[in-house]
Amino acid sequence: MLLRAQPINCTLKAKPGEKSSTDAMIDLLAAELRKAKVEVAETIRIAAHNVPPGVSSDEGDGDDWPDIRAKILEADILIFGTPIWMGQASSVAKRALERMDAFLDETDDAGRMPSYSKVAVAAIVGNEDGAHAASAQIFQSLNDVGWTIPAVACCYWVGEAMGSVDFKDLKTTPKKVAKTAKMVAANAAHLAALLKAKPFPG
Repeated sequence: MLLRAQPINCTLKAKPGEKSSTDAMIDLLAAELRKAKVEVAETIRIAAHNVPPGVSSDEGDGDDWPDIRAKILEADILIFGTPIWMGQASSVAKRALERMDAFLDETDDAGRMPSYSKVAVAAIVGNEDGAHAASAQIFQSLNDVGWTIPAVACCYWVGEAMGSVDFKDLKTTPKKVAKTAKMVAANAAHLAALLKAKPFPG
């Protein structure tokens, strides 16, 4: 069964070519998902697109969200990547979640949102505490709008508080992070395959 994952990067860095630690964490998860026979699409950097605030699927002329939304929903697995700022998920991450609020009113005849039977995992990095708080906010929000969260759904790394070393600059991946990435990918692929074969009834 062919499975597809769509990563989104909610870094504050708007330039697509600018190095991002969130990209590095997404790449780690993507590599493990490919080992699990999951096709991984090109990462969408949300800040590089015009995604205005709102809670609809289309905020009008110039809104890039409709195309992003379509790519997200074409996939079986969403990799939701964000850095930690001020102990929280980034403002870009919150905007992406707010735009998915539209799913609540986009149900099919069985009452299922377009994200039903699709899996979401998180990739989080930061130089301060907040990974657990950020993942709690992200997963509750994603679950509210229909995504399914597998066991061990978050791979994160946080450096020394007020430190200067970023995840993207590490010479090697910490063993615990590598082990977690493998588990997140395996669980996401397993659950996504089950749900694709037998979707939620609604």
